[in-house]
Amino acid sequence: MRLQKILILLVIAVGAVAFFVFDLGRFFSLDFVKQSQGQIAALYADRPLQISLAYFAIYVAITALSLPGAAIMTLAGGAVFGLVWGTVLVSFASTAGATLAMLVARYILRDSIEARFGRRLSEVNKGIEREGPFYLFTLRLIPAIPFFALNLLMGLTRMKTLTFFWVSQIGMLAGTIAYVYAGTEIAKIDALSGILSPGLIGGFVVLGLFPLLAKKIVDALKRRKVFARWNAVRPSRFDRNLVVIGAGAGGLVAALIGAAVKAKVTLVESHKMGGDCLNFGCVPSKALIRTAKLRHQIGHAQHYGLSTATSSFSFRAVMARIHQVIADIAPHDSVERFTGLGVDVQLGHATIVNPWTVEIKGKDGTTQRLTTRNIVIAAGARPFVPPLPGLDSVGYVTSDTLWDAFAQMEEMPRRMVVLGGGPIGCELSQAFARLGAEVSQVEMAPRIMGREDEEVSELARKALQADGVKVLVGHKALRCETTADGAKAIIVEHQGQEVRLEFDALIVAVGRAARLTGYGLEELGIPTQKTVETNEYLQTLYPNIYAAGDVAGPFQFTHTAAHQAWYAAVNALFGDFKKFKADYSVIPWATFIDPEMARVGLNEQDAKEQGIAYEVVKYGIDDLDRAIADSEAHGFVKVLTVPGKDKILGVTIVGSHAAELLAEYVLAMKHGLGMNKILGTIHTYPTWSEANKYAAGEWKKAHQPLGLLAWVRKYHDWKRG
Repeated sequence: MRLQKILILLVIAVGAVAFFVFDLGRFFSLDFVKQSQGQIAALYADRPLQISLAYFAIYVAITALSLPGAAIMTLAGGAVFGLVWGTVLVSFASTAGATLAMLVARYILRDSIEARFGRRLSEVNKGIEREGPFYLFTLRLIPAIPFFALNLLMGLTRMKTLTFFWVSQIGMLAGTIAYVYAGTEIAKIDALSGILSPGLIGGFVVLGLFPLLAKKIVDALKRRKVFARWNAVRPSRFDRNLVVIGAGAGGLVAALIGAAVKAKVTLVESHKMGGDCLNFGCVPSKALIRTAKLRHQIGHAQHYGLSTATSSFSFRAVMARIHQVIADIAPHDSVERFTGLGVDVQLGHATIVNPWTVEIKGKDGTTQRLTTRNIVIAAGARPFVPPLPGLDSVGYVTSDTLWDAFAQMEEMPRRMVVLGGGPIGCELSQAFARLGAEVSQVEMAPRIMGREDEEVSELARKALQADGVKVLVGHKALRCETTADGAKAIIVEHQGQEVRLEFDALIVAVGRAARLTGYGLEELGIPTQKTVETNEYLQTLYPNIYAAGDVAGPFQFTHTAAHQAWYAAVNALFGDFKKFKADYSVIPWATFIDPEMARVGLNEQDAKEQGIAYEVVKYGIDDLDRAIADSEAHGFVKVLTVPGKDKILGVTIVGSHAAELLAEYVLAMKHGLGMNKILGTIHTYPTWSEANKYAAGEWKKAHQPLGLLAWVRKYHDWKRG
């Protein structure tokens, strides 16, 4: 295939060189066409088919090779063949040539371009798939945009050949007719500039803008159709600019943005302010992890030069501390704080009655209805509970319910089974094991932490096992049962054999599902699958109803919910002027086991699945001075870059403080900074952040200019005499 590409390039190069070496351009000048018009017309009258075919072939060749002369050929078509037949010939010849040029660019360049810019090009291809024909048609109508450039650029995309052909055929027709008609009046033309008068250029620009206007009209008609059954209840005035449903991370940010820009905003929360993260997820789990890590460090005091130490604790006191941490952070997300910031906070259950009305049933039993211009749904997610036979009868807790359930216990459950090998399951398994529980972690997949590279999953497994967790991968939960003496057990299958695991507490941590029912989506007909369906602006079926956070996907992170909330709120309040597409290009995440595991962008597993070329550089944290001093010298920084360049595609960090170290790479990727910039940044010594600098140094060593260094060596040898 490579040889074929070289041969095609050689043919193109020979054609281009011949065109200029033999001055073939003289045959594609206005003077030549004028002088030869009579002779060519006579030949055409004598042999119409042969001359038409010869003209068609030459036109296709000129266009396919992107050589100058297409405009003159079009004039010649009008001069020799007349308006009708000339238009037919030019229209099909120009489209055929353009398609050939596009296919050649696709065959020769697309694979290499995708290898270098695959991630960015994939976003372009998504846009092409959605609205490519529309934009190609628009651009074809504007003569100021070089047609040959469009041919080559479209070759790099995934636009279908047939689509490219017919859109080009129609899009170029107006310009073709104008030029062919000018050719019929060729005696009156002294220069090509005379063809495109200011008026004609203005006309083409209007034609080019027309599809954009048409799209606005179509969008307006779609809105009208979507809202058709609700027009009778559309209010003439609105109580609010924005109503936000859900006071988790997404809802709080959306409400705060609305209030900051002086919109009238109501925030409705049916359970607890702060949502899942504050009350059930990030905050309590990290408080638990900190206590468990401290106990682990005490148990390994000899690693720090101290005498062997032991610790005792009250499980009730541990859980009380966790609830105190929640209480200490709660004021940040409180009703009082947000009321003080200008948000109308309502505690109650919200139901979307129609696209502009939200009914709020307060906790005190009162009901009110608010009309609103826009709605942001930020209803979050809940733990997914699998339909496991006997699960309800044995009793279980989830990442939401365990904090209250365990707070009532004097003693920690001795035997625990954790269902799920994702981040939540891993964090809880390790934490409770470090506190002394006998933990069995059950994962149906072949490995835990399946979204990470295999080496990361393996390190996680070893870390959990080192803390006493019995990691059971490839084990499928079948059922739960209680024996006659009251013992509770879960039955799992492994390699065709049933395994019985008895427990005192069962934690279900197999994932979270978006909250999609109970607040009006069904009645309004808003499409949902695993999440609320939205477009790139986070709009639902109804353009004034947005979704953000876990309920919208595709990520279930607190920081992503806040990120989406900005887009939802700004688009809702200012979308009449400008809408912003939600940007997921640089999304970091971390799993807070010990060692921590954090990443942003692509890992090797993702890059291989997506067919994206990459180079990888790895720095072992076991060589970092600060890590050695802290007796935590394990883990690595792994960076994926574009081959031959310092552009960062993704970073995975395993080790203590990995989530903190990742921030530098998130900043670099967000703002287009490469490995050279990180290497050139001064990092305080001795700190963990130096790991990032040393990783950049490893990249630099792998990309040394060896040829230049050889000459430098010779220079220094010469200087020594």
